[in-house]
Amino acid sequence: MTITVLEHAAIATVDEQETEYTDGHVVIEDGRISRLGQGPAPVKADNRIDASGCLVTPALVNTHHHLYQWATRGVAPDATLFEWLRTLYPIWGRFDAETTHAAARAGLARLAMTGCGTVADHHYVFPADGGDQMAALVGAVDEVGTRAHLVRGSMDRGEPDGGLPPANIVEDTDQALAETARAIERYHDPSPEARVRVAVGPCSPFSVSEKLMRQAAELARDHGVRLHTHLAETLDEHEQCHAEFGCSPAEYAERLGWFGDDVWMAHTVHVSTEAAHRMGSTGTGAAHCPTSNGRLGTGIAPVRELLDSGAPVGLGVDGAASSEAGGLGQELQQALLQARQRGGPAALTVREALRAATIGGARCLGRTAEIGSLETGKLADIAVWRMDGMEHAGITDPVAALVLGSLPPLLRLFVGGETVVSDGRPVRVDPGQLATELRTASSKLVER
Repeated sequence: MTITVLEHAAIATVDEQETEYTDGHVVIEDGRISRLGQGPAPVKADNRIDASGCLVTPALVNTHHHLYQWATRGVAPDATLFEWLRTLYPIWGRFDAETTHAAARAGLARLAMTGCGTVADHHYVFPADGGDQMAALVGAVDEVGTRAHLVRGSMDRGEPDGGLPPANIVEDTDQALAETARAIERYHDPSPEARVRVAVGPCSPFSVSEKLMRQAAELARDHGVRLHTHLAETLDEHEQCHAEFGCSPAEYAERLGWFGDDVWMAHTVHVSTEAAHRMGSTGTGAAHCPTSNGRLGTGIAPVRELLDSGAPVGLGVDGAASSEAGGLGQELQQALLQARQRGGPAALTVREALRAATIGGARCLGRTAEIGSLETGKLADIAVWRMDGMEHAGITDPVAALVLGSLPPLLRLFVGGETVVSDGRPVRVDPGQLATELRTASSKLVER
């Protein structure tokens, strides 16, 4: 058994007591945290890492992403969400598995370089001749080394039925359900150490029929997996939902069985105070995507209200086509700034921003027993941030430096005790090669 020790670091455990150490250690054994505390580690080690000048936190948890979109960044830069979707759907309808694989590898590597150890990827585009999209995503996860919750998405409501997507990327309802069940049976790993889990994720009320929403929820609960969808992202969606169903998106989702502690929703920008309280009372989670919301001008999510209601709140990057930097670490600062723009300086603290990016995300994904905080027995998913550069010099509170300052480079990112990023670079894939492969795949996509 290999023992790795991190020592001489500031440590923010993000546990229930918000325990922090000014000069502490973390011991990693067999992929898990075996001990941590103040001062040098009193154990013999195979590998000792001097983390002086660093802040150690849990690896970050990304609760909402679309990895395939890394291949279509910068499109429709000044559009609303519906305009942006109408521009991009025809392009996404030309995706094949090779393009998805190249985009996912690059997207996962970028996320890892910004401290992210677990990614919830919502993939809902399955062109008729697009090959095995799920296999492409699983292969990318294996190569980069992060964890993933692959949300098998679906759309069965195309333009002829009042939806937004074109016909070639809309599935038959029964086909979508059958393929979702197949993805669960083939790829879902329920074990505590799982690198890949599968969730069920019809895309959104404006691209999915009521039948698919209801039966997808039943399918997920029959298989014991989680549920995810987009909800209340824009006023357009809010108005369309009222016009079609006579209720808000949140009321519609609850009516169809989509509130519960096995559900988390992306965006939740336009939810009422009452809906926020219902999310809290039912344990329904929210994936807050501040940069994407800002890029598309959709509004500012009521994060303070959701937290006060008791709802799990995590952070998400969203697809790189609406959050082109593609990193999760930056979302801590964006979440804090947007919350304070909405509710003043007390609306979100620096430590609440860190909690959302770690244990809050783990709550959304149902993994608080395994990841999201640094505690004895938990998986060794750990980010080691270099805080000794000019950018953070003189900031005495390292958590404030992480959240308010520029994103620091990583000395290490561990996932299950394995090094995924070292000295700011991914160790299992080459960024230069990823860039070359992605340029090639994107060029072929344009040709198609």
